Amino acid sequence: MQLTQKVFGFLLLSAFTVAVLAQQPARGPMIREGATVKVSEHVYVIPDEGVPGVPNVGIIVGKKATLVIDTGLGKDNGAIVLRETQKVSGKTDIYLATTHVHPEHDLGAHAFPATTKMIRSQAQVSEIAEFGQQTADAFRKRSPVMQQLLEGAEFRKADITFDKEHVLDLGGVKVRILAVGPNHTPGDTVFIVEKENVLFSGDVAMKGLPAFASPKSSLSHWLVSLNALDALKPTLVVPSHGPQGDASFIANYRRYLTQVRDRAVALKAEGKTLEQATQAIATELKDQYADAGRMSGAVRTAYAEAP
Repeated sequence: MQLTQKVFGFLLLSAFTVAVLAQQPARGPMIREGATVKVSEHVYVIPDEGVPGVPNVGIIVGKKATLVIDTGLGKDNGAIVLRETQKVSGKTDIYLATTHVHPEHDLGAHAFPATTKMIRSQAQVSEIAEFGQQTADAFRKRSPVMQQLLEGAEFRKADITFDKEHVLDLGGVKVRILAVGPNHTPGDTVFIVEKENVLFSGDVAMKGLPAFASPKSSLSHWLVSLNALDALKPTLVVPSHGPQGDASFIANYRRYLTQVRDRAVALKAEGKTLEQATQAIATELKDQYADAGRMSGAVRTAYAEAP
């Protein structure tokens, strides 16, 4: 029996969640208060400090308003982000947006005051409508800690929506917000702080290997997205998770995904099954890439897209 796309997506997300939770420390996926650092004239980051289930949070402070990027998991994390924002900003006008709608990025939004303006791409709005409740429930069911953190959490409705691009003027600094999915998720969103060349890349480009976390993920589109990120000419890249870096994150993802795509196309043309192709590519690339466990998603997608 064939699985529906929704059921397949739920199972895929559940497996991804189990892998994340297995690595979590006893204190749970909590953002560390007081860890905010300034990375450019108008940009601050609360680093994830390598804690699974914790995002790198962005705070861009202008003369008129502040933009917060990602919230942490649940109201307690969102409250930490809000307090850190108030320390560096003092502005009452706050905009909030997320790199994608997975709970550790999005479900702390209800900790922010009602006056906060939520910005979402149409792709995020659609993804929440289709998969949002399943996604939240999948995380809640993983552990008592997750259930507690996500108690009462709901996806915040958008006050501002856009299709492909939205430019936000915070006063003295502008942020271009770009919808670039489907890659990691359909609602992948990136942010470039103009003139300071700081890119918040989400899961679209980072140090760890890419995770194909949605049945709608597309390797061919991911390569297009990487070209779009490269055209932004970032000097600092702040990913969803892991250390900050530079444009080499983009180049490394392009090289890896191209390798996987080309080998999947060749192996499929030779008549290899998906399982055989996955094993062959994992063996060929194991010495180049440490996180071989994530290769299967990329290979599966490349094999499905191959002629």
